[in-house]
Amino acid sequence: MAAETDNGWKFAQCFGDKGEVEDITEADIISTVEFDHTGDYLATGDKGGRVVLFERNDGKKGCEYKFYTEFQSHEPEFDYLKSLEIEEKINKIKWCKRQNAAHFLLSTNDKTVKLWKVFEKSLKVVAENNLSDGSRPQNGKIQHLRLPKLTHHDTIIAAVPRKVYANAHAYHINSISINSDGETYISADDLRINLWNLNISDQSFNIVDIKPINMEELTEVITAAEFHPIHCNLFMYSSSKGTIKLSDMRAAALCDKHAKLFEEQEDPANKSFFSEIISSISDVKFSKDGRYILSRDYLTLKIWDISMENRPLKTINIHDHLRNKLCDLYENDCIFDKFECTFSGDGQNVLTGSYNNYFHIYDRDGLTDIALQADKSAFKAKRVVSTKSNKILRGKNNKKEEINVDAIDFNKKILHASWHPNENSIAVAATNNLFIFTCV
Repeated sequence: MAAETDNGWKFAQCFGDKGEVEDITEADIISTVEFDHTGDYLATGDKGGRVVLFERNDGKKGCEYKFYTEFQSHEPEFDYLKSLEIEEKINKIKWCKRQNAAHFLLSTNDKTVKLWKVFEKSLKVVAENNLSDGSRPQNGKIQHLRLPKLTHHDTIIAAVPRKVYANAHAYHINSISINSDGETYISADDLRINLWNLNISDQSFNIVDIKPINMEELTEVITAAEFHPIHCNLFMYSSSKGTIKLSDMRAAALCDKHAKLFEEQEDPANKSFFSEIISSISDVKFSKDGRYILSRDYLTLKIWDISMENRPLKTINIHDHLRNKLCDLYENDCIFDKFECTFSGDGQNVLTGSYNNYFHIYDRDGLTDIALQADKSAFKAKRVVSTKSNKILRGKNNKKEEINVDAIDFNKKILHASWHPNENSIAVAATNNLFIFTCV
């Protein structure tokens, strides 16, 4: 089932209940989406603490997936010391590079990271023994002793937790990132970043700590963190103040002194009550070659060159039409929505989400803007295609396309998406549905 648009992108698949938004169970809302390194497998996590895996359906043409397995990763807990409920919601999933027939992946909620092993398990049953035919032995004696035989009955996909990395974060975990060395990973919360060895679950090293001695002096929090895709000693983290810091683990055990600081100074004329909120970075990603950094704040998407700290190469305005609605968005809490962003596998395009279940694909120069909608209209191939010129969206007839802000449904939003590592296919989470789009 595929509906094609004239920009080459087409809707390929949708998983999940396709009912109305009002009928959705909170636990079914997808909270993270992640392709593995091959693109043959896809994982989603939801607010109910479940992880669902999909595998490439080789029997179909194009990029189509089928259900692989599902397991309960996290359960709701209660912190009796702090009298706090700990949600089971899956914040992030990261795949480990595959080294054998099994899959390994990390999943995390607010407090605990788990390493899961997912593998095919053969179920065997006893096929024959001395009394398998139901007959009783004559005179209580068995004439021929037959050893019981086990035969293959079925193959199931099993998921078992191999490691549980607990009790290392006092604040909510927002990011996990596996190092290119395949042996270590980082987990980041609001104020600290910890370095772990995948094989050691009871010990971690604190490599960033921005917690002030007096919490009243707190001015910023960590919002996202990621390892460099090639250099295992480099990682970056973003903050609620709109800065991105690149750190080198070779410099010191505690990486509080950054190697590079990526920051664009705000024009004082644009300063307002909302300035700090809308400049908070919700997500950062390296390009596959590690040369570029992609960052997303509430209104814009920025592409940075790792060699140029003082300003981004490109700033793409995503929500410029919402600048006059910030007061309303503050009141309904939408201004705090955390939109993710991602590079394409070849680094030539970028992707991020918006409202009304729209998401945008831009080329790296920000010249083209393809807006696709991940809802029922995808089945009918409804689409908005536009080319960006300054801050104007132009349709095929080259007239301005005015966005009716009052018609936007702020309950429908694309926060989570993942781009296939080797081809132009994307997985998008739209509330409780998973959409697959592909470019032909």
